[in-house]
Amino acid sequence: MARHKGLTGKQKAAILLISLGPDVSAEVYKHLTEEEIERLSLEISSVKKVDNQKKEEIIEQFHQIAQAQDFIAQGGIGYAKTVLEKAFGKQEATNIINRLTSSLQVRPFDFARRADPQQVFNFIQGEHPQTIALVLSYLDSEQAGQILSALPQEMQADVAKRIATMDSTSPEIISQVEQVLEKNISASFTEDYTQTGGIQAVVEVLNGVDRSTERTILDALEIQDPELADEIKKRMFVFEDIVILDNRAIQRIIREVDNEDLRLSLKVSSDEVKDIIFKNMSQRMAETFKEEMEYMGPVRLRDVEEAQTRIVSTIRRLEDVGEIVIARGGGDDIIV
Repeated sequence: MARHKGLTGKQKAAILLISLGPDVSAEVYKHLTEEEIERLSLEISSVKKVDNQKKEEIIEQFHQIAQAQDFIAQGGIGYAKTVLEKAFGKQEATNIINRLTSSLQVRPFDFARRADPQQVFNFIQGEHPQTIALVLSYLDSEQAGQILSALPQEMQADVAKRIATMDSTSPEIISQVEQVLEKNISASFTEDYTQTGGIQAVVEVLNGVDRSTERTILDALEIQDPELADEIKKRMFVFEDIVILDNRAIQRIIREVDNEDLRLSLKVSSDEVKDIIFKNMSQRMAETFKEEMEYMGPVRLRDVEEAQTRIVSTIRRLEDVGEIVIARGGGDDIIV
């Protein structure tokens, strides 16, 4: 079937939305940014008339790409290509994959995120710490946490630091590492450098490790890079995470923290946080808190954030001395 190679992606998207009708197009718009809506609306307004054949071809392309995405989600690019080849032939399958990967970036190491962490660990444990950090930064935080826990202690902090300080990695290097890790799966990359790693990435990884591993890594980072260690600690547990604690821990925290800090923190917190805090107070105390918060009036956001930081510091101190438990990955958090 002939393809309208002269049409841009925006033109095809505009024709597709016109073909789908206003109701469906309105639903699609809900998932777009304001800039995307503006550009697409401008493109739609410039479309005068579209013949039926062109509509059918564009709808077919969209359907094929949607199918390819489903197949990739099920088993990766290799699986998608195999299924598409059986359905449309080798050349058309290649065209579909190329159209998909040219417009939608397929995240590297997709196959590794579906693999057992032990399998990934077995392969990368002997690699350079920078290579390990690169792979872990692309995995789910739970997977990466398990693998980081399994590494030798003397390597854990080094890998964690490399994840935190990783800025950008060229697609060529990512591709080389990925091809070695899984020769049967290929991926397409844009010319732009791929952003990965960073402090939030290592925070998510550390949230997936056991408490012992976390302490080992943070203690080592305290020596190597105190500022980095402090920044990581600040992001490890935030005030809204109180909802993951059990009732006994929350009651202990209420007794420990300053009431004024707690009132300030609850002033802008979610209903879920307020409910679980009030539930662990006596009825009289909860009523008093609610009245005082009501008459508190406007408060500065900076004051609220400082109060929440002090409460989080108290929570981490109570955890360090074993008075409360924060659920994490790893077996040492099993309560018996």
